[in-house]
Amino acid sequence: MSIDFVVHDAGDSVGVVVVEGVEAGQNLTGWVMHQDQTITFEVLDPIPIGHKLAIQDLSEGDTVIKYGVDIGRVVQPIKKGEHLHVHNVKTKRW
Repeated sequence: MSIDFVVHDAGDSVGVVVVEGVEAGQNLTGWVMHQDQTITFEVLDPIPIGHKLAIQDLSEGDTVIKYGVDIGRVVQPIKKGEHLHVHNVKTKRW
């Protein structure tokens, strides 16, 4: 089984795409490193390699967790399988 995205910590709300050419409608398999388990679901957007995808539904104001730490705030609702980027997540630093 090939791995399409990686989730670093069991508490993360996002995974990182590790393959090129991800298109909407594809079923991707992710590896949850902390638990050494896999998860599979359909992606809803094209997602470039190295970018984040939601592994759960996120509401406006939710905290995005990656590597087990807070990396930002959701500024518009994000569905499981959607691309996370500057259009829907902002830093809390400023």
